[in-house]
Amino acid sequence: MRGIARRPLPHAPGAGNSISGPQILHRSSRLIAVGFVTAACASLVLPALADKPTSVLQRAEPITVSALPVDFNRENPEQKEFGKLIFRGGISVFASSAHFGGYSAIALDASGKTLLAISDAGTWLRASLDYDGRLLKGLNDATIGPILGADGKPIRDDKLRDSEGLALIEGNPTAGVAYVSFERNQRVLRYPFASENFGPPNGQLNLPAEAKRLDANRGVEALALIRGGKLKGTIAALPERLLTKKGDLQAWLIGGPSPGSFAVKNIGGFDLTDVAGLPDGGLVLLERRFRYSEGVQMRIRRIRAEELMPGATILGETLLEATDRYNIDNMEGIAAHRTASGETVITLVSDDNFSALQRTLILQFALQVQ
Repeated sequence: MRGIARRPLPHAPGAGNSISGPQILHRSSRLIAVGFVTAACASLVLPALADKPTSVLQRAEPITVSALPVDFNRENPEQKEFGKLIFRGGISVFASSAHFGGYSAIALDASGKTLLAISDAGTWLRASLDYDGRLLKGLNDATIGPILGADGKPIRDDKLRDSEGLALIEGNPTAGVAYVSFERNQRVLRYPFASENFGPPNGQLNLPAEAKRLDANRGVEALALIRGGKLKGTIAALPERLLTKKGDLQAWLIGGPSPGSFAVKNIGGFDLTDVAGLPDGGLVLLERRFRYSEGVQMRIRRIRAEELMPGATILGETLLEATDRYNIDNMEGIAAHRTASGETVITLVSDDNFSALQRTLILQFALQVQ
């Protein structure tokens, strides 16, 4: 994934004759955010100000994660409906550990209470999601640890540890088996994991011959297990930006009853950053577009189970599209779970690129009943 910087946010509206304490706090927070982002954009000729940890975690260790609540619409926090989704709450999270950050993919358990994330610095995070009713408010019981190489030791080489995609295929986020995709050195490895370790790998997912066209910094960014329907058990693998001859986004169905290639319609030059399986056998895609002239944008698209088949070019349904006027960052990870009441909840995480000018956001939305 290429690092990004964000353009300045819209200026706060002019002050009136009387401003309350909460208004002052709100406007001050916005001005601070503008200052940070302006500083980031002042050096557009340079890469994003990222600083991956040079040291390597040797073992799992507990960390304390702090959280600040965020609204999706800064200007109108009361707004909850966005596109075809309902905002269920968001937090900006941070920790004192230099190894916290860079999260590119997430998985949640069926209850939506346990989270597993992988970082492009070759580490994993596990934590409990804390709710106030249906409102996400924090992370508890957090642990971070190293992703192990084939030798059973933490991966040290930066060219080998850039983990991007995560598909949970057995178990749950506490203990199970997952496929993890790595870019730069392109590969998808099978990882058994438990509460205190992640690996070593014991197999790999064979990619189609078309994968030889993958760019070193734009590999298989998105992985998901198809969880129902006629393709149940298939792995969906989507590169960040590998174009077909018609200019659409290449994708693959690997294993399962009907393996083969499909394509996602290229709309507006967005890149694919993650994918999650829906309980009915469909998929939700997370997409990102960044231009210095317009800032960062995010889109969530739904692909229904009946649309998925080899040879298909799929437009899908846009559930939400947002610019950086809303509370987004470099959105990279997506997960989906169904609550006991039958509500489908979509969880997003952003990759902060280990930059002081970006944030690790966790946002939750519910899919409106249709």
